[in-house]
Amino acid sequence: MAIHTLKKAGKSPESESASARRVVDAMLAEIENRGEQAVRDYAAKLDQWTGEILVTPEEVERRTAGIPAGVKRDIEFATDQVRRFALAQRESCGEFATQLRPGLTAGQRLIPVNVAGCYVPTGRYAHIASAYMAIATAKAAGVPTVIACSTPFKGEGIHPQVLYAMKVAGADVIMTLGGVQAIATLAYGLFTGKPADIVVGPGNKFVAEAKRALYGKVGIDVFAGPSEVAVIADETADPSIVASDLVGQAEHGHESPAWLMTTSRALADEVMRLVPALIDRLPATARDAAGAAWRDYGEVVLCDTRDELAKVSDGYAPEHLEVHAADLDWWLAKLTCYGSLFLGEETTVAYGDKASGPNHILPTKGAARYSGGLSVHKFIKTVTWQRMTREANRDIGQVTARISRLEGMEAHARTADDRLAKYFPAEHFDKGPAVAS
Repeated sequence: MAIHTLKKAGKSPESESASARRVVDAMLAEIENRGEQAVRDYAAKLDQWTGEILVTPEEVERRTAGIPAGVKRDIEFATDQVRRFALAQRESCGEFATQLRPGLTAGQRLIPVNVAGCYVPTGRYAHIASAYMAIATAKAAGVPTVIACSTPFKGEGIHPQVLYAMKVAGADVIMTLGGVQAIATLAYGLFTGKPADIVVGPGNKFVAEAKRALYGKVGIDVFAGPSEVAVIADETADPSIVASDLVGQAEHGHESPAWLMTTSRALADEVMRLVPALIDRLPATARDAAGAAWRDYGEVVLCDTRDELAKVSDGYAPEHLEVHAADLDWWLAKLTCYGSLFLGEETTVAYGDKASGPNHILPTKGAARYSGGLSVHKFIKTVTWQRMTREANRDIGQVTARISRLEGMEAHARTADDRLAKYFPAEHFDKGPAVAS
């Protein structure tokens, strides 16, 4: 048994984080200190935007009126796919009440957050899909107020098709803001008076760092980094399809890792031969991004067995994981660390990114070891409740008093003592020795 790295990445996304952290810390401090004016100043400086921040319904209608009907239908179709999957997720969750012992009933409630902030990037590309991935999922979870932000596009406000996707997905408030200033605005409730309880959505390293820095003040979906793709392939895989899928995700950006894990040396060699040619045929923007990503972050790993492939893959814990191999049910049962899994050649990450239904806002940088991607669960608080009869205090009160005193917590114990004394005044209980002074 052996694992060989045929192509090793020269960089890691973590190496790019330190400079972003310094920039973000300074911006967040400035915005916290100066509020909305600081946001306006950053919008003007970084995005050349001096127009209105809040987008009125009338402006949405005006700026989306010229979108071709076919484009609108595609956005509506994809949004409906995401909404339907999210609603199915919501229905899979349940509230309950159970009697743990006579007189003691405990239960679970599922309560949506009150305000969700959804960030939609528009930089190298117009991320139409990110609008409905975040907003439609929040609304399916039952969030009363969803505030959406996106970067100004070519000095004309939010990209019209992104704006239409926001509308179709159900955003309650839309703001023309990008970058760190958008994340801070959502977290602090600037311009709306409604601080977000959770901020979600992909973005560049500065957006990701802003979310990380604000985590605790607000919830976030995932600690996001550059988009990742991994492909597991055996000798049955089509190298041209595998190469296409690796390049398809590498175009996300200069720092987007693309990883191939295979048991076939012939396939590995052919994919490594094909990828540069596929990149060369891309339009300039995508060619620049994918070329750098494959050069600096691409890896190819050769393994002897499928068990080794599964182990290596779980070590990467990739954001997107495609399996081009025999016995797909085995892989579904075996793999444990990924953001979203694509089983078989017939599906691909691009389908998940745009229109198939499961969410494309997913964990990166190994976070799939402990976290899933965006879902209705991210917008819902699972809270517990309990109710007891006085009779049930007889057992629970004694045990609570004794354990509290074993821990040295006399005040805790006395809350149980007081109830036992009130409800059963004629009885004696073993409440444990009092905590010494």
